[in-house]
Amino acid sequence: MKPKRVALYIRVSTGEQNADLQVNELTDYAAFRKWEMVEPYTDKMSGAKDRRPALDRLMADAKRGKFDVVAVWRFDRFARSTSHLLRALEEFAALGIDFVSLKESIDTSTPTGKMIFTVLAAVAELERSTIRERVIAGQKAAKRRGVRFGRPTVNVDTALVGKLRKQGLSWRDISAELRVPKDTLIRSVEREVQ
Repeated sequence: MKPKRVALYIRVSTGEQNADLQVNELTDYAAFRKWEMVEPYTDKMSGAKDRRPALDRLMADAKRGKFDVVAVWRFDRFARSTSHLLRALEEFAALGIDFVSLKESIDTSTPTGKMIFTVLAAVAELERSTIRERVIAGQKAAKRRGVRFGRPTVNVDTALVGKLRKQGLSWRDISAELRVPKDTLIRSVEREVQ
């Protein structure tokens, strides 16, 4: 049987840590499992950053089928939040890629690992639902206080717009002259015609 190909993801915070601990433990684990190492993907930056070059490259290579397993030292080295972790795990599952977190002893290729993934998914769903309920409650409370949502109403002099159009001005020129977005001008004129 062909050995699984594994990608290691390593992240250390800028200037404060050394990647050797993660690299050594993950390499030893891959050797123990008799996995073929594809390459380590290493970021040296805060985990809170939205853009992490090595992680972005790992996700792109996952879509290209370059490996069968992603191994990380700990969840918090890989994901910024539970929802970020869950999205990545869902993407890996859809691509047929297993995920291993060494320190948490999670391996999604095992029944226990799949169960933990299911629990994480339930927790993330609860988190999304709770946030949604809070947002809706906040919006309702704001509406009761008279807060209006959406863009402010813009009054458009459609007669002037019509006159400028007859003079040969483009929508863009009229928009610049009246300091009203072009799409707003067009919608106002269309409503007037109806």
